[in-house]
Amino acid sequence: MKHSSDASGGVSRETLARLETYAALLLQWNRTINLISRKDEAVLWERHIVDSLALLPVLPQDFSHAIDLGSGGGLPGIVLAICTGKPFHLVESDQRKCAFLREAARALDVRVTVHTARIEAVQLPVAPLITARALAPLTTLLCWSHRLLAPDGVCVFPKGRSVDEELTAAASEWHMTVQSVPSPTDHAARILRISEIERVGHAT
Repeated sequence: MKHSSDASGGVSRETLARLETYAALLLQWNRTINLISRKDEAVLWERHIVDSLALLPVLPQDFSHAIDLGSGGGLPGIVLAICTGKPFHLVESDQRKCAFLREAARALDVRVTVHTARIEAVQLPVAPLITARALAPLTTLLCWSHRLLAPDGVCVFPKGRSVDEELTAAASEWHMTVQSVPSPTDHAARILRISEIERVGHAT
């Protein structure tokens, strides 16, 4: 797996080796399961892994566990589990993708539990951290996350060029505190760190 030294996200050599193992496994499975676009295979590291590593500085300190929604090929859930060593619950409705996630978790010895379920139907204890990448508009993500997020919890969502429009749309339905961080992989993208989420009109 070719990548520049400055694109490793500052992780340790051991973690980098595990990420490379994960990347190789993903490319192997991508031959039969659509985990990422075929045109992205050549830029897997820069487009997907580094983009997932960019979430690390935004995560809450010392969180106990996390839920990753719509995990797909494990971006960012598997990547963050490798880097943090924390337990991650990965929610994915596609059974074949779940098979890959379980195999990746086994091969990489990461603390991951895979749940084959639709996000709106999954039953999980609340978590202090929820992540999701390239999944749905912000308003939808907040609807899904609200019941799964601990009272003092944080959602971390990387967002693309439509981030401002999504924030405006979400503000009509949700009160929230938003920290917006520039994405290191796309000058037009942002990483949103959202807390204190409450439905508009909900009595406190």
